[in-house]
Amino acid sequence: MGNSEAICYMTATALADAIRAGDLSAREVMQAHLARIEQVNPQVNAMVTLHAEQAMQAALAADEAQAQGKALGPLHGLPVAHKDLTLTKGMRTTFGSKIHEHFIPDQSALIVERQQQAGAISVGKTNTPEFGAGSQTFNEVFGATRNPYDLSRTCGGSSGGAAVALATGMVPLADGSDMFGSLRCPASFNNVVGLRPSVGRVPRSLTLDGWDSLAVDGPMARTVQDLALYLSVMAGFDARDPLAIAGTGAQFREPLGRDLKGVRIAWSPTMGGLPIEPQVVQMIEAQRSVFEGLGCIVEEACPDFSDATEAALTLRAYQFQANLGELMDRHPGVLKQTIVSNIEAGRALDITQLARARVLRTRLFRQVHDFMSRYEFMVFPTSQVAPFPIEQEYVTQIGDVKMDSYIDWMRSAYYVTATAHPAISVPCGFTAQGLPVGLQIVGRHQADFALLQIAHAFEQATQFGQQHPPIAG
Repeated sequence: MGNSEAICYMTATALADAIRAGDLSAREVMQAHLARIEQVNPQVNAMVTLHAEQAMQAALAADEAQAQGKALGPLHGLPVAHKDLTLTKGMRTTFGSKIHEHFIPDQSALIVERQQQAGAISVGKTNTPEFGAGSQTFNEVFGATRNPYDLSRTCGGSSGGAAVALATGMVPLADGSDMFGSLRCPASFNNVVGLRPSVGRVPRSLTLDGWDSLAVDGPMARTVQDLALYLSVMAGFDARDPLAIAGTGAQFREPLGRDLKGVRIAWSPTMGGLPIEPQVVQMIEAQRSVFEGLGCIVEEACPDFSDATEAALTLRAYQFQANLGELMDRHPGVLKQTIVSNIEAGRALDITQLARARVLRTRLFRQVHDFMSRYEFMVFPTSQVAPFPIEQEYVTQIGDVKMDSYIDWMRSAYYVTATAHPAISVPCGFTAQGLPVGLQIVGRHQADFALLQIAHAFEQATQFGQQHPPIAG
């Protein structure tokens, strides 16, 4: 591994320390990552908009500020990439849609502002399916993003470009969003770490529906410690978000070490009987001894998720109509059919169905909350399948079970979304074909730090994330 590539696979935490200590300059770090993007991105198509010149200018300014003794933010000089759903001032933001193919925002989302205020340097945008719909990253503007562990496979989605950019060393940190698994599934498919934080942990100031509690913004990284550092910058109260959690993000910069002896874990490799590929089940099962070795008490148990599908799909349909219905009317025939179907489902809802969905979700939350009075964590598969062929838009069948829709194969992720509990995907190994698989850990309500602690312990015990893709220029 050359020196430039070695820089690109340093952890974000180590890079930030090296810049702060003067062992590396922000310019050196930026040059290495831009070279890596030039070398690798043509093969995977993860970075779809690149501001190389502006990023180098920002790195020069970062070094000059440091030389003048100015206060440095926790992400000072670190290259970051933003999901192409995330408004980024002055940077093309297409939402993966022909409708916004040439759109350049005049304001940034709060998650971008906070990264830049912390000293991070925005390099560009990462690919996403149109409006983030589906866990397969392709669109008519930029095409598909490939899995770096096997270029014939999908990278998942909808934060697929972010996960691939991380896995290949193009950036040390990348943001994303998650409604039905969009941070967790691509993390699983690309051997990186993705956190769906608690609702309101990362405030959202520019959403059309400020009361939406299905979708959240959050961090992706190659290690749990890096993810915690990133979350410390993103998190913190903002009065413009009615769901924002009080407090700052400072807690997430505390040490992640913890004695896990006696911690109780509910263990369900099939999540109570979902159709899941046998190879995925086997890989999750193989990790039980790791948690037991950490001192955890692991028991076969799973809450009742029978209300999850109706609640989640009804509320998802409502959100698609609220967010995209008017846009579809203004641009008929442009949106992909799966989005149109979701919008039409939203328009077909009556008040009784919507009210029932909210009641069901509340009941589910309370059931899981009560269940987790006995268990501090739950462990499930992140995805029900391993990465599938890139030509396939979505999974249509698992074993003998046919899927009802383009998101039916994502229930292991969206069941957790419906509970409103935080969840993280961490690498748990590779299939016989060399494809990454992630393990999903779910924490108690708003217990994001504890979730990071157990994920960190698992990561340190297994080191699966240290295996980088074989891709080269």
